Amino acid sequence: MKAQILKAFKYQQLVDMMYMANDGSISKRRIKILKVSGDSFQAYCFLRHKKRTFKMDNVLSLIPVTHKERQII
Repeated sequence: MKAQILKAFKYQQLVDMMYMANDGSISKRRIKILKVSGDSFQAYCFLRHKKRTFKMDNVLSLIPVTHKERQII
């Protein structure tokens, strides 16, 4: 998963992420990764409209958003 996060960061891609919070709840978020450091990363979360910090170990899936999908949503 770390390789996918770094690739999305390098190419400044928007990604759809399935994420499990510490309490076990799962959410789907569209994010743009801003900074990667150690076992976590900072990203702008379009669900919350804020900068958030995420743990790499809690990322369940990461899918790049294509240009066509950006226009629809």
